Amino acid sequence: MNLEIITIGNELLIGQVIDTNSAWMGQQLNIAGFDITRITSVQDTEEAIRSSLDEALSRVDVVLMTGGLGPTKDDITKQTLADYFNSELVFNQEVYDNVCELLKGRVKNINELNKGQAYVPDKCTVINNPVGTAPVMWFERDGKVVVSMPGVPGEMKHAVSNEIIPRLKSKYPTIHIIHKTVLVFNIPEAVLAEQLSGWEESIPDYISLAYLPSPGKIRLRLTAKTKDEAKAHKDVDQLVKELYPIVGDNIFAEEDKSIQELLGELLKEQGRTIATAESCTGGYIGHLLTSIPGSSAYFRGGIIAYENEIKEKLLGVHKEDLIQIGAVSQSVVEQMAQGARKALGTDYSIATSGIAGPDGGTPDKPVGTVWIAIAGDFGVVSQRYQFGKMRDRNIQRSADTGMVMLYRKIK
Repeated sequence: MNLEIITIGNELLIGQVIDTNSAWMGQQLNIAGFDITRITSVQDTEEAIRSSLDEALSRVDVVLMTGGLGPTKDDITKQTLADYFNSELVFNQEVYDNVCELLKGRVKNINELNKGQAYVPDKCTVINNPVGTAPVMWFERDGKVVVSMPGVPGEMKHAVSNEIIPRLKSKYPTIHIIHKTVLVFNIPEAVLAEQLSGWEESIPDYISLAYLPSPGKIRLRLTAKTKDEAKAHKDVDQLVKELYPIVGDNIFAEEDKSIQELLGELLKEQGRTIATAESCTGGYIGHLLTSIPGSSAYFRGGIIAYENEIKEKLLGVHKEDLIQIGAVSQSVVEQMAQGARKALGTDYSIATSGIAGPDGGTPDKPVGTVWIAIAGDFGVVSQRYQFGKMRDRNIQRSADTGMVMLYRKIK
């Protein structure tokens, strides 16, 4: 079953608000067995809303909309939908009671704008919104469905999870949609595609392959759409198994998770702790690690040693090494890793020292040169990398690579 999503709001088009609703809906609907074929963001204007609906309904049978249902004058979705479906706005006591209950203790009196939320098109099925004042509206015409939901993420998620998906599944047949993601590191996309050309030819027609590249890594996603779930799992697992002789050690994991998630799960499972000593990454590894809920169980802290004096005083790096061979060197980064582990009393540590750019490079150490070290009961392991000339990418790749190095070493 194919669906389209329309998100409404000028704030989405000018970048003032990021459209996270569509990403979340796409994920949840896909899990439920529905295919999202298109996502459209439009202005808060009657013309934009009507034309986007016309186009979407010419392609699919179900359209889900979010946004433009607030009590203020700039929210025109409800009136536009009433006109679109030749409907009149009528007072709904149940919606009004819900508005009163939600606003109890927050406002002294229900004003006309709040009361206006209780007026709904008479040709829609009203779905109560227990977490917000704007009701969800379900329209049906000529065998097609349009659902309008609030743009507030929490309200939309409640509606989709508790009302929309169950209703759609009872109305339309679904198929099994299975995704399998393999994380591949340190192979350029074009090189990887060339290596996998023969393997790609063996993929059954009902399974598709997508390359999802980002700096230093590629997510290979296999997607199977079928009624035979058991066969799909078997075929996908076999295809992944056949990847290993081709890609080898460049395969990092078979889960669609970030490196920091995978490393965090491993550290928590092992009951081990980690610290960081960061120069060129400026605390970015620490940021990534602590972006995961529950990271306090394994991340003890980090030292951002941008200046050589900090490397010397807080991490115990030898002053003569900093003078003679420089901060961007194997000896210094290894001392940083050992110093962080000792200073913060952790089982493991990751250290980085490099030239992120855009300037500061030399013929011997051009921009993008990064030394990364990991330390633990296994000793110290370090490696020099040459990432490129783009500062943000160098920082990202350094952080990812450091975590990958440790993950592989302790797994």
